[in-house]
Amino acid sequence: MMRSLYAGVSGLQNHQTRMDVIGNNISNVNTTGFKRGRVNFQDLLSQTQAGSSRPNDRVGGVNPQQVGLGMNIASIDTIHTQGSLQTTGVKTDLAIQGEGFFIMRAGDQSFYSRAGAFSLDADGTLVNPSNGMRVQGWAAEVINGATYVNTSSQIGDLNIPVGGKDPARATSAVTLASNLDKRTPLIPADPSAEAVQEGTWVASKEIFDPFGGALRLEVVYTRATDEGSTNLWNGEVRILDAEGNLVPATVSVGGIASDGVTPGTFQVQFDNFGTLESVANATGGLDNLDDLQFDVSFLVPETAIPDVIDPETVNPAFVGAPGEPITQTFSVGIGSVGSFTNSTTQYSSESSNKIVEQDGYRMGYLQDFRIDQTGTITGIYSNGTNRSLGQVALASFRNPGGLEKAGENTYVVTINSGDADVGPSGVAGKGKFIAGALEMSNVDLAAEFTDMIVTQRGFQSNSKTIQTADQLLQELLTLKR
Repeated sequence: MMRSLYAGVSGLQNHQTRMDVIGNNISNVNTTGFKRGRVNFQDLLSQTQAGSSRPNDRVGGVNPQQVGLGMNIASIDTIHTQGSLQTTGVKTDLAIQGEGFFIMRAGDQSFYSRAGAFSLDADGTLVNPSNGMRVQGWAAEVINGATYVNTSSQIGDLNIPVGGKDPARATSAVTLASNLDKRTPLIPADPSAEAVQEGTWVASKEIFDPFGGALRLEVVYTRATDEGSTNLWNGEVRILDAEGNLVPATVSVGGIASDGVTPGTFQVQFDNFGTLESVANATGGLDNLDDLQFDVSFLVPETAIPDVIDPETVNPAFVGAPGEPITQTFSVGIGSVGSFTNSTTQYSSESSNKIVEQDGYRMGYLQDFRIDQTGTITGIYSNGTNRSLGQVALASFRNPGGLEKAGENTYVVTINSGDADVGPSGVAGKGKFIAGALEMSNVDLAAEFTDMIVTQRGFQSNSKTIQTADQLLQELLTLKR
């Protein structure tokens, strides 16, 4: 008689726990990144009144006789299914589409979360503003002017220095491409201004010295008159300072510099099909290999060199001893031999040759930033450059259900979750980032209310078991009357 009482009590207690879990799920229906819980029941040990027996020649086997002693909670699982994504438009908000967790640190302890409502603190560090935990990732490194993010290195805090400086970069490479009109007339010996204009093509673009000062680069083309060649062009490099003054420049081809008579000149030879054949200068330098280029060297105008050099705004490699002249050299690529794609060509079409690219820029300030699907943070500077600042890291686990909730939308590692596998987005099954969005709770209200009804009925049924057992006990007590 007493067994049914305690079976009913176990049912009441555990259905109450299930109701607590359902109530917690419903209360977190609008919690960012929340993962719902689920309660699984199992029966308790049963009391065996008679054991089983095997069949024999006379009779068949007999099954055991057991009376159950109630029920117990088998597990309370955390269901890590994908939640819906809500667009917020906030550039520091991140949602994970797929597997993985954000990594955050408070002191020396790591926490893991699916909630990506982040912001910047006073130091420009990417943090969770509700608790100050710092988002972890890989900071970008600048090596020889190029930016790299090493995702195999140790993770750390991510800093976005809004308003920070991007040092000026001297132009080191220039690219020329497109067509020179084969029909361009030769300039006569005693030309008029109109004849010079018709026989000359000028490609120009702004370039930069080591201090971010702007110079004007002009590449002047004219048809060559020597030997009556129709496929040979003369070229001249002109560099003008901010006041329009000519800055003397020297052209080197194949490591041989032009002489003092024609320092800034070169010649381009085309084949009969209009594609590049070679580039040379008057001193004997020649380049007829695959990619044709020549080097231009000049002394940076003294007026462009500041009295005090700020190492935050100037590449230290260009800072020499005080009073020493600074030589700047950049390469000029004109295309590939025999190629008409992204190369200088000579066809009977309108001239369109121009400087399509140069890699220098002024000093700039970080004005804005963006986060892409890989978690890479790209800074947007006032000088028109875009530079990687870092990359957000993701952690995955063999058994995410083994993580322990630590409050504030965070989890911590347990002995059954396995160690965190830290890596970038899209690697080893990790999901991708959606910037300007947040992952919502994966609680399904319809399912929770259905479970609530079932739980309520289960609670009522167990209470009825206790009431009925109590009535039986009352009948037993009245037998003596």
